[in-house]
Amino acid sequence: MLSLQEQLTTTENQISFSRQHYNAVVLDYNQSIATVPNVLIAGPLGFTKREFFAAEPEASAVPVVSLR
Repeated sequence: MLSLQEQLTTTENQISFSRQHYNAVVLDYNQSIATVPNVLIAGPLGFTKREFFAAEPEASAVPVVSLR
């Protein structure tokens, strides 16, 4: 049981880190295409602003694990 709890905690931490990393990369990307001279090139080449990752409210619910 303790091993399962540890694995779930590790998985949740990895997901959280990945989400933060993705959002940091999106922030850098959005800022880079909005600055001169990139803004002069990004628009005509089709580079557009990306949205941050936001999980659905249901995803924040703690999963129920039954060991029956």
